[in-house]
Amino acid sequence: MAEQRAPVPPFTRETAIRKVRAAEDGWNSRDPERVSLAYTTDSYWRNRSTFMQGREDIIAFLTAKWHRELEYRLIKELWAFADNRIAVRFAYEYHDDSGNWFRAYGNENWEFDENGLMEKRFASINDLPIKETERKFFWDRSGPRPTDHPGLSDLGL
Repeated sequence: MAEQRAPVPPFTRETAIRKVRAAEDGWNSRDPERVSLAYTTDSYWRNRSTFMQGREDIIAFLTAKWHRELEYRLIKELWAFADNRIAVRFAYEYHDDSGNWFRAYGNENWEFDENGLMEKRFASINDLPIKETERKFFWDRSGPRPTDHPGLSDLGL
């Protein structure tokens, strides 16, 4: 039986929002193996200027990412959707091993197979150095963003 990750396409506004929040929660786990299961075994990614294909590449990429990007916290927001595609905007905060804080802003375009697994992910991201006092994302870093924590639009981002 094929792997399935609900909700599956075609997406409605409600199911697209659920898909976005599920992705946010997965990435906030900072567990590369868990995150990789949302993608097809041969998923194709462009992340900034890095190109990769397959779950093994995704796991290696995310492992290195979260080794560099400490106290990572991410918020995603639905931008648009149609049939089997979703576009999101996002921001995340992290610090490096020298204690320098950053907020990264970006957009992603996603394409899903019939089982709700992501086949393609195209991410464009820009980093902005911030002071620790300028942080806006505060929740227990071991879990997902609480439902009462503001989203991107609420934070003016």
